[in-house]
Amino acid sequence: MVDEKDSESSTLLGRLKRYSGVSGGLAGLALKGAGRWIGGTGPLDVANARDLARLLGALRGPLMKGAQIAGGLPDVFPPEFAAELAKLQSNAPEMGAAFVRRRMAAELGRDWQTKFKSFELTAAHAASLGQVHRAVAHDGRVLACKLQYPDMQSAVEADLTQLQAVLALQRTAERKFDTREIADEVAERIREELDYHREAANMRLFGAMLAGHERVVVPAPVEDLSTGRLLTMTWLDGTAFRQALADPQTDREEVARALFDAWWRPLYRFGAVHGDAHLGNYTVRADSGINLLDFGCVRVFPPRVVEALVDLYRAQLNGDDALAAQAYAKWGFANVSDDLVSKMSLWAKLVFGPLLEDRVRTIGEGENLFAAGPQQIWALKQRLREGSTMRPPREFVFIARALVGIGAAMVHLNVKLNWHRMYEALIEGFDAAALAKRQAEAMRAAKLHLPQAP
Repeated sequence: MVDEKDSESSTLLGRLKRYSGVSGGLAGLALKGAGRWIGGTGPLDVANARDLARLLGALRGPLMKGAQIAGGLPDVFPPEFAAELAKLQSNAPEMGAAFVRRRMAAELGRDWQTKFKSFELTAAHAASLGQVHRAVAHDGRVLACKLQYPDMQSAVEADLTQLQAVLALQRTAERKFDTREIADEVAERIREELDYHREAANMRLFGAMLAGHERVVVPAPVEDLSTGRLLTMTWLDGTAFRQALADPQTDREEVARALFDAWWRPLYRFGAVHGDAHLGNYTVRADSGINLLDFGCVRVFPPRVVEALVDLYRAQLNGDDALAAQAYAKWGFANVSDDLVSKMSLWAKLVFGPLLEDRVRTIGEGENLFAAGPQQIWALKQRLREGSTMRPPREFVFIARALVGIGAAMVHLNVKLNWHRMYEALIEGFDAAALAKRQAEAMRAAKLHLPQAP
């Protein structure tokens, strides 16, 4: 049963409303910010962050997701400014009880409340595409019901249209960096996030890949209480990640190890990555393990991509440009030349920096992405603009995003570990054929299609 008012088809009217809401909201925000600036405060005043969070929380969708990610990055914004954006990671403005009743009836029928022992109409969490309600099943299981906001497809299509326009302008201005593959990849993954049947399958996939792990827990979907826009799963108790930052050092080290395994074990053992690694997508358990949440953005790669990452790490470790060139070609970069290897080496050194030193250290020290100052970032950007045109493959996008997201979390935890030995243990005996076999078995169990061969 579907309420016509809640139809998720991307309509012209829905997209026009989105354009109007975004443009009008940002214009009003700019006027407020300009007034504060004239009054003596800067553009990064905390009041501006509060207004921006309020606007994006009301708009929801991909724009809000971008603010969630930005709020979790260390040292990008002043702490008070970032803290306001970070509130969007789990505490966005929620839709009211009337909306919840209507939407639940649209998904499970008018008798939807009889299908639960109890259901809380007040949201436990509200995020970019939907909000989560706590419920109890008739068999006593505590459940989390993730309910998608209305007309999200129109919002997503409108935001993607604007993103495509921005990237087209970027390609005109910077002809040395071709973003077409990036745009296609982002659009495909964001559209997938609207399909909760697919997210349930992704959840099953991660449950299989992390089965038996003592410190990483994945919720289980409840299929008979789920639809394409309602995802019901087992409830996992845990505290917000930021609350764990005040825990003792030994506890934070355990959290860091669990996070490392949660993201990188699926990638290097099965070729799959959780592509939405912002701080709101995991909570900390009482045993300092983590609950891994939100599986809308999952990317499964051909084994060659993971093999390329291992080769690129070894190339950085040994200063082997020939191996680096092979790695970039295997990854999917076109026309790999000495110039491309030279340009990308700056990026690779910043990314792999913490993994190359066989010593106990924090992620944020030394030469790496999170210790890089404005001059290093500017030098990297300038180098990428030089020489021949570079077109990163679509397989590059969400690996890079996960690297940034997990690195940010590790910087926030501020723990000292031997990241080199942890990574070496992860890739020890790496074999692409064995990965392909494990991947095929896990994908079949989750009822997902294997990625197409190159």
